[in-house]
Amino acid sequence: MNTFAESFATAFQLVLSLDPSLLAIVGRALWVSANACLLACVFGLLLGAWLGVARFKGQGAVLACLNTFLAVPSVVVGLVVYLLLSRSGPLGFLGWLFSFKAMVLAQTLLILPVVVALTRQVVADAENAHGEQLQSLGAGTWVRSLLLAWDERYPLLTVIIAAFGRAISEVGAVMIVGGNIDGFTRVMTTAIALETSKGDLPLALGLGLVLLGVVLLLNALIAMVRARWGRADGATMVAAI
Repeated sequence: MNTFAESFATAFQLVLSLDPSLLAIVGRALWVSANACLLACVFGLLLGAWLGVARFKGQGAVLACLNTFLAVPSVVVGLVVYLLLSRSGPLGFLGWLFSFKAMVLAQTLLILPVVVALTRQVVADAENAHGEQLQSLGAGTWVRSLLLAWDERYPLLTVIIAAFGRAISEVGAVMIVGGNIDGFTRVMTTAIALETSKGDLPLALGLGLVLLGVVLLLNALIAMVRARWGRADGATMVAAI
């Protein structure tokens, strides 16, 4: 049996046996990414929905900056958060560096532009289709943005999934601000990078399999939700007004 096959066999064994060290790393990664996704979605969905409806001077520049932030590497976000939270930084008094809080903050800043940009596009398309009708009924900017966001809630579920996938799969930012401390701030992606460099391929492969499984499960749940409720009859936006 070659090394490749042996590594995969051992990786599957680690996953199936629910290895404690593997479960601890997975739990940490899910906790950090879930909190970051929650924070980013709370602010990002509202801001994105508003940007999809609002019209103001300088909007083009704002959207250009937003699209630019989509391409910012995770290591740059990690560096900025590190400088903010370091002892000499403006937020150094918080003492968050190399902690869960720093990792959540870094991932939140990383995925916030993704949530805002995708939500804005979804709501803007809905505004083009229904905006005039809602305006004729007296709906203001915030009312239209909220109604359109609710009407497009199923497409917005994919936005949340994309944000969570971006958060749980990134490595640079959390490694910089978390320090990749064993048993404390080590998550799936940072553990995969470290274990691969150490030559511990079974653990790295096991974590990779779990990461793929998490993404597959989330997409399966979204498909089930859409199949069950995506076509459900309900009150229209006009009736809501």
